[in-house]
Amino acid sequence: MREQSVRLALLAGPVYAELLSGVVATVIGTLWVAGLGGAAVAAVTLAGTLENLLLGLVLVVSSGVSVRLARALGAGDRDGAGRITRAAWRLCALGTLALAAPGFLFRGQIAEAFLDGEAAVRAAEYLTVAFPAFGLFFAQRVADELFKGAGDTRTPMRIALLSNALLLVLDPLLILGAGPLPALGVTGAALALTVSRAIALAVTLRLRPRAGGPVRGVGPAAVGILRAGAPFGLDFTARMAVGTAQLALVAGFGVAAVAGYGIGYRLLLLLTMAFYALRQAAALRAAHLAGAGAPEPLRDLRHATARLAVGLGAAAALLAAGAAGPLTALFTDDPAVAAQATGFLHLTALYLLPYAPAVALGGYHQATGAGRALVVSAVCGLGGQLGAAVVLSHWWGVDGVWVGQGVGAVVQLVLLVVLTRRGDGGGGDPGLGVARARVAGLRGR
Repeated sequence: MREQSVRLALLAGPVYAELLSGVVATVIGTLWVAGLGGAAVAAVTLAGTLENLLLGLVLVVSSGVSVRLARALGAGDRDGAGRITRAAWRLCALGTLALAAPGFLFRGQIAEAFLDGEAAVRAAEYLTVAFPAFGLFFAQRVADELFKGAGDTRTPMRIALLSNALLLVLDPLLILGAGPLPALGVTGAALALTVSRAIALAVTLRLRPRAGGPVRGVGPAAVGILRAGAPFGLDFTARMAVGTAQLALVAGFGVAAVAGYGIGYRLLLLLTMAFYALRQAAALRAAHLAGAGAPEPLRDLRHATARLAVGLGAAAALLAAGAAGPLTALFTDDPAVAAQATGFLHLTALYLLPYAPAVALGGYHQATGAGRALVVSAVCGLGGQLGAAVVLSHWWGVDGVWVGQGVGAVVQLVLLVVLTRRGDGGGGDPGLGVARARVAGLRGR
């Protein structure tokens, strides 16, 4: 188990640095936008929530790419790896058209569905830039997952650091203006993000070798990618959809509640990105071991993932509860907004404890064939979260919404454990069957 823990850490470390750099850049960007007022913060919060919703659909492709590529390389199938690479780029092009075009055409209606007045106007301005540039985001995710599927998590980390370093420079220049550059407000925030992503993608494509391998069979490879990525994509999409509904629920308590939620949520990402880094590492390692036909290391990997996740969840909960006030004070001096952000972080500590193992183990089970259990547990957990938030908010106001998150995380974790133990007749792991079948096939040759 120690070996698997070390391998997980080596894979997850660069992934966390990659994810954390993006969160830090977003948090600092929020600091610049916060100076424009509550309406601007609410607008950027909505735009970020919408991008996260679309990210869930992107993940159907990107997470499927890394899992399928890792499994193909683990099995020594180089031709299959080439087909997966070609299929990934074709899916990226089709997905960009399907998601970005409708979003751009209906950007005004989308903004007005969640906000009103000045906040809705600012949100529409941001989305005018963000939707046409969505292809940059999609392509970068696919390129990153191609590197990760081959066992390289350091190159995506370096590219992310480059992109976010550019964003840190461009944000104040385009949001607030400098010299001949006019102050563009939230539109400047969107432009800064677009330029930084464009430069990063150009560098990535220079580093990424061209797709090789046979051209035939790309269609079945694309289907395989979608099947492998669907559980994670559906999980994330459902989570973001509930998050969007939660944002609408929070909006009923006023602009201060939305702004406080936006600040608190970005701080929360600093903690939860560690869970997602571990999830990616567990998925990559599990897919490789399943492809190689190694059931015993897979079992050790599952235990190592669970232990690391529990430790991360406990540490994150302590940080959220203990540092909420000082962290919030860095972003706002508005007492109403600060109170909302601090209350969110305090109660979210209850959510982090069960959420960490639910997220990390989900990556393992996605890669080893228990995708149905992942989806069922996530949907039921999110349904419990939303239902609890609606009911409890009638009694405790916006605090009830935050308590509802913890309820949903507990439901998801319990169901995931129960369903995956039943997957092979009880007391076992359905993912081990994948590796055992692989070993049997190799022995039969």
